[in-house]
Amino acid sequence: MVIVIINPASGTGYRTIEARGRARAGIASRAFVELGVPHRIEITERPGHGAEIARQALAEGASLVCGWGGDGTVNELAGVLAQSSVPLGLIPGGSGNGLARELGLSMQPARAIQQTVMGVDRWLDVGEIGGRLFVNVAGLGFDAHVARCFNESGKRRGFLAYLTTSFTQLLTYRPEAYAIALPNETIQGQALMVVLANSAQYGNGARVAPEALPDDGRLDLVVVESRSPLANMWRARRLFDGQLAREKGVSFRRAETMTITNGHEALWFHVDGEPVQGTTGALDVRIHPRALRVRVPRR
Repeated sequence: MVIVIINPASGTGYRTIEARGRARAGIASRAFVELGVPHRIEITERPGHGAEIARQALAEGASLVCGWGGDGTVNELAGVLAQSSVPLGLIPGGSGNGLARELGLSMQPARAIQQTVMGVDRWLDVGEIGGRLFVNVAGLGFDAHVARCFNESGKRRGFLAYLTTSFTQLLTYRPEAYAIALPNETIQGQALMVVLANSAQYGNGARVAPEALPDDGRLDLVVVESRSPLANMWRARRLFDGQLAREKGVSFRRAETMTITNGHEALWFHVDGEPVQGTTGALDVRIHPRALRVRVPRR
């Protein structure tokens, strides 16, 4: 039995969240029926509901759990399925869909369902920061700030809204100082962003760590020093041409563990685009190799 968990609050389209959920359920049902796959469709009603459904799916012995939503939905379900033998299927339906794009899934829901049903399983690494797991990208600084603003805006969704929020916030955001303790060195100084990439992109082709691989047993650490607001905006173009490494003030490293501090008692960070406030002034970071089974398209 395949359990399909739909997050109607992710993405855009349709006049209401309820209408979006019903439309997605109809598409999913038709696709699975056409493929001859036994399935059950569940629509989430509140934050955390997807994780509850995923836990029940595990208890019922589901053969596959599919999440229809964005990277935040992937994050929620992965937190339950990590370290289990049940694969996670992705049906892209968010603002960025970074992990789904990196894994080669279609942005067309019916096609993504077909790719998933006919796909193969791949074991991916899972990152951890401050006790929270992530599959795609986590970070501190400006991207965590934007994730928080975007989340709090409520009604605004979609890639254009995300870009607008980012460029607006760049004008007033004040970078902070961080100390990043790696196994063989410590990095100190002000940074616009401290990015922890398990995969290469935020979404929509914005590749913050072009060489990152989600199954190499390491995290790609990207530290972006701050410039003037206009310089930061101009530098952002490098996210979309894969040449961020060419910019001055951007450094790349790979590591399995690290600790990040900046003197605050509770650091804000994000996991797969979901803002989180830490409980201490130090965030321990690590990688869990091959911890999540994900269904990907056949090549």
